[in-house]
Amino acid sequence: MNARPPAMSLTGKVRRLLVYVVFDRVGHIDDFIPYSLGGLREHADTILVVVNGDLTEAGRARLEQVCDEIIVRENVGFDIGAHRDALGYLGERIADYDEIVLTNDTWFGPVRPWAPVFDRMDARPIHFWGLTDHEAQRPNPFTGTGVMPYHLQSYWIAIRRELFLSDDWKGYWENLPPLRSYRDAVLRHEIAFTEHFTNRGWVAEAVFPWSAYDTENPSLFEADVLIDDGSPALKRRPLFHWPPFLDAHAVIGKWTLERAAAHGYPVDMAMANLARTVPPKVLNADAGLLSVVPDTAEPVDEVPALRVVVVAHIFYDEMTDEILDRADNLPTGYDLIVTTPDPDRAARIRATLARRRPDDRRSEVRVLTSNDGRDQSAFLIGCRDVIMSGEYDIVVKLHSKKTPQDGYNVGRHFKDQQFGNLLASRGYAANVLALFQGEPGLGLVYPPMIHLGYPTLGRAWWSNKAGFALLASELGISVPLDDVSPLAPYGSMFIARPEALRLLVDHPWRYEQFGGAEAYRDGGLAHILERMPSYAAGELGYHTRTICTFDYMSLSHTALEFKLDEMSFTIPGQPFEKIDFVRGAGWVGTGSGRDILRMYMRKNHMRAVHRARRIMDPARWPGRWIARVRRRGNQ
Repeated sequence: MNARPPAMSLTGKVRRLLVYVVFDRVGHIDDFIPYSLGGLREHADTILVVVNGDLTEAGRARLEQVCDEIIVRENVGFDIGAHRDALGYLGERIADYDEIVLTNDTWFGPVRPWAPVFDRMDARPIHFWGLTDHEAQRPNPFTGTGVMPYHLQSYWIAIRRELFLSDDWKGYWENLPPLRSYRDAVLRHEIAFTEHFTNRGWVAEAVFPWSAYDTENPSLFEADVLIDDGSPALKRRPLFHWPPFLDAHAVIGKWTLERAAAHGYPVDMAMANLARTVPPKVLNADAGLLSVVPDTAEPVDEVPALRVVVVAHIFYDEMTDEILDRADNLPTGYDLIVTTPDPDRAARIRATLARRRPDDRRSEVRVLTSNDGRDQSAFLIGCRDVIMSGEYDIVVKLHSKKTPQDGYNVGRHFKDQQFGNLLASRGYAANVLALFQGEPGLGLVYPPMIHLGYPTLGRAWWSNKAGFALLASELGISVPLDDVSPLAPYGSMFIARPEALRLLVDHPWRYEQFGGAEAYRDGGLAHILERMPSYAAGELGYHTRTICTFDYMSLSHTALEFKLDEMSFTIPGQPFEKIDFVRGAGWVGTGSGRDILRMYMRKNHMRAVHRARRIMDPARWPGRWIARVRRRGNQ
């Protein structure tokens, strides 16, 4: 083994190279990336950006303003493969630097200034350092056995020249095995890197060590505290990790964003990226994007002067007064576009409008050429010109909702849940509009998922998910889909910025695509589109908030709490452990003996299940033989 150079501090002008890895599914460069690199510019002589996958021309132009070189490579090996390729690309040039920083786009910043961090670490006699670290953990959470060693977290590793010019350094990268999965990246690099070098005598240190905090992983569990302590980087993970796991550790993403904002970080920039890259229902939970809106009667002149249009599809024209009562709660006045299926309804609606609407506001009733698609086609086809005219800041989508097929109580609650949580009163509506003024990246608001009277929990995709994925691809929407249920305006009423709906409204829809009354069901276009607004808005960087009244929250939360309590009763552990258990067991079915056996095998003998599946595969000879035996038995 070669002798280790002593660990020394850096003095004088430090020549620093920053290697920053970017990945975006469609090659965008979101605002937070130039902002992050701009904050590091004064501390790095050279910034090399490595793009995994695609890079648009617009993205390249944005990067060129804040970096010195750009490499675009195939997305293989995650950020570790990108770092290895970057080191190979630089070759002997690395000898020109005192320190190399290997980092990536998995953090937002600078939330706090970088200068104190670099000044502090330059003075430390070390060979490499990270911003944060992770305590050793037994058992290793990725394998279930052994020990996960103590390690610096790989989103930021700074290496001094004594190490990166050594044979140990060269050998590490030459012998690094292929990384084909996230699990490989963690086990073979992130948690192995620190131990590999410290076992060989190299000295490492963290700026914000876990030992100074109350958890083994403060970058995830105490991100808000790290910000207050001066960390310039906010890891993205507390804002996209699996919500039940964060729930078990009481990680409150909303608090973290509030701390970042308090220190001057433009949180809207982070939210625009999260809206594009995180499943909307996950983001809604992690960032606390449910607003329980006060019902106070704020003075009208304190509400931003937003240009508002109400677009209402009225099939049940006897509800016209009720809809106008709700719309009249808008504090700054509004224009009104009504769609309806036939001239008779239109005449009755116009009579009501003549009696109630002021002469100085736009009031228009449009008779549609078809009612196929109902309020969805009425909005996207019948009112497309209005929504995308540029005349309005806000569009309020309403329709005459009765739901008579579900019974009186259920229909009454669903209607009240929609209207009440959108336009409860004049003060409430003023506060809802104020949300849009306060958050430039807010695209939509609507009530939370309906669950009283409906079995939506755990199944709200119904049979729409496959069709949704196909249509989203056609529309250019790459926002990840939520797993169990989408974040969606169930009941199809919402308040939105027209621009946030552009991907939906710009599409040249036709009435015949929606089919007749028999096509208005799960799996049909109308039901797919009902679930799409937040994903379409997210693709453009607009996030969604769910909103409700204090009264509705008192009903909804108590019912949800009781239902969750009952469903959790027979399963041990934290909620995320209960979920893991039941998801591992799979679909319960009717609880028959066959269903129970299937669950038992999935839960306890999954290897045997996989072997059985291979044997039963019709493409394999045992499967073909079994199929022939079955056919003979049925003859």
